[in-house]
Amino acid sequence: MKNWSVDIKELKKNPHAFAVWRIEQLINFGIGSEKLRKRDLKKYWNELEIDPQKRAFLSLLIQ
Repeated sequence: MKNWSVDIKELKKNPHAFAVWRIEQLINFGIGSEKLRKRDLKKYWNELEIDPQKRAFLSLLIQ
C-alpha cells in the first residue's frame, strides 16, 4: 500500500499506531489483494475511526 500523505517510515516507529492506521486505510480506501486478519480487527476494534455503517457490517462478520 502506498500513501502520499503520511510518512510511513516515521509511523512504523510506533507499531500500535501503524497497525490502527493501516487497518483504517484498508477499510476506508479498499483492500485490493490484501486481507484483513480477524484477530487484528478485534484487537484494535475500539480504536478504529471508521464509518458507522462499515462498523456495523464488520461487527456482524467478526462475531
